[in-house]
Amino acid sequence: MKISDKTSVDMPIKNLISIIVSVAVAVWAYFGLIETQNKHSTQLELYEKDIELNTEFRIKWPRGQAGSLPADQEQFLLIENLFKSVDTLEKNQEMNMTNKVNIEFLTKQLEKALKDIEKLKDANREIKYSNGNGTH
Repeated sequence: MKISDKTSVDMPIKNLISIIVSVAVAVWAYFGLIETQNKHSTQLELYEKDIELNTEFRIKWPRGQAGSLPADQEQFLLIENLFKSVDTLEKNQEMNMTNKVNIEFLTKQLEKALKDIEKLKDANREIKYSNGNGTH
C-alpha cells in the first residue's frame, strides 16, 4: 500500500463528523485541564508567599522586629506613666517612713523633756519649802 497526496479515502460523513467532534472535545478537555492546572499552580504560589510572610511574621513578631500595633504603643505609654507614678509614690513612702522615725524619736525626746521639767518643778518646790519660804 502506497500513500500519497493523491490517495483517496472513502469514509462516510457521519464518521468524519464524529472524528472532528471527538478531536474538538479532546482539545477542549485538554485546555480545560491546563487552565485548571494553571489556576491551581497560581493558587499554590500565592499560598507559598502567604506562608513565607506568615513564617517571617511569626518569627519576627515576638522579637519585636515586626513593629507593634497602635494598641500596644498606647499600652506601653500607659505602663511607662504607671512606672513614673510608682516611683514617685515609692519616694513619698520612703520620705514618710523617715518622717515617722523622726516623729517617734522626737516624741521620746519630748516625753523625756517633760519628765525632766516635772523633776525640776518638784526640786524647785522642795527648795522653796526647805528655805522656809513656803507656807506650811
